[in-house]
Amino acid sequence: MTQHVLSLLVEDKPGLLTRVAGLFARRGYNIHSLAVGTTEVEGLSRITLVIDVADSPLEQVTKQLNKLINVLKIVELEPGQSVQREHMLVKVRIDQNTRSQILEAVNLFRARVVDVAPDSLVIEVTGDTQKIEALLKVLDPFGIKEIAQSGLLAMGRGSKSISERIFKNQ
Repeated sequence: MTQHVLSLLVEDKPGLLTRVAGLFARRGYNIHSLAVGTTEVEGLSRITLVIDVADSPLEQVTKQLNKLINVLKIVELEPGQSVQREHMLVKVRIDQNTRSQILEAVNLFRARVVDVAPDSLVIEVTGDTQKIEALLKVLDPFGIKEIAQSGLLAMGRGSKSISERIFKNQ
């Protein structure tokens, strides 16, 4: 199985996210990442999904998604032809001995400290998956207390947009 990033342009209707997620659940596919938000077009939302699935079942799922009345467009975003970013907050244990080392790592990864407590720091980092994983690997020996992570956000490179593709054809 390989990892696929799908970007769906959908009408902003109650229950649609449940129906989309249900398609994957019924087929036994785990959704690794899910991000939903409004778009530049009022009444439309973008769903970004990361799933592990073989190519031919992905085609079947895509056909099923296209049958959902509120799904307007589905695009698979290849890593080299899209911008992909994650956002994470990490709470790390600190003490007098480790504070400077952790701050050095934060600067090295172009992250930033968003909260300071006597025994912990909350660090905000944005980047591709490899950057996020590398920072976690560096911070792990200091003691990660908590992690909150967004779903992957992705957008195709270049001047065309997914919503342009829809409305240009109408």
